[in-house]
Amino acid sequence: MFETFYGFSRIPFSRDIPTAELYESILLDETLGRLEYAAERRWFAVVTGDCGTGKTTTIRRYAQTLNPSKFKMLYLSDSKLTPPHFYKGLLEQLGFESKFYRGDAKRQLHREIELMRGIQHLQPVVVVDEAHLLDREMLEEVRFLLNMNMDAESPMALILVGQTELWDRLQLQAYAAIRQRIDLQCKLTHYDRADTEAYIQRHLGYAGANNDIFSEQAIDDIYRFSSGSARLINKVCTHCLMYGAQKGHRIIDDRMVKRVIEGELS
Repeated sequence: MFETFYGFSRIPFSRDIPTAELYESILLDETLGRLEYAAERRWFAVVTGDCGTGKTTTIRRYAQTLNPSKFKMLYLSDSKLTPPHFYKGLLEQLGFESKFYRGDAKRQLHREIELMRGIQHLQPVVVVDEAHLLDREMLEEVRFLLNMNMDAESPMALILVGQTELWDRLQLQAYAAIRQRIDLQCKLTHYDRADTEAYIQRHLGYAGANNDIFSEQAIDDIYRFSSGSARLINKVCTHCLMYGAQKGHRIIDDRMVKRVIEGELS
């Protein structure tokens, strides 16, 4: 409805915006660069951040930046992930049926990765999303997975992505052996006020807006409400656009934002 009123050719603030059109902050650019280096070196990396800091969006963008002639990305996201399901999921993405027993499946995965590296000249990059939900057994399996050739090298780049509590868990003494293997840590943070405005303008530009729609004071209130969380920015902006279209307002000011927050989002 509001797309027609504001003259948009696309829907702004949606989850399915192409990765190339996403707002790229300085932090995102730095994180992508560091993760690309991790892929090259077959490092073990951990990416953490609070809800709404764009962890999965970062990985979506990362997948697009990897050179497909050099890297093969394998992605898993399962809150109930167990070692057998872990190996099964990776082997299926490589086009193989997993062996029944865990040890056999692990050896099978190592073998197929070695063949992929030796014949296809592809480096595997394994990304495990929602990693803060992994239990201790699965995290310990990660440590053993990285052992190869008597611990001389890692067979793959491995990236765990999860909420901040993942890093808090890894600080416990019980996880010291895993923590010591981590080569790279990236912490994603919420946007500041300048990033929030740039984020909104980027999404409106993607939608085809030809002029400013949110006033400076409106963006101030959006930032205060969202605390710079991309997810909440999307939510409040979408509700404001719906409200503005219903009321026939081409410009969304701070009073409208306050009304939407108090009436629909509080």
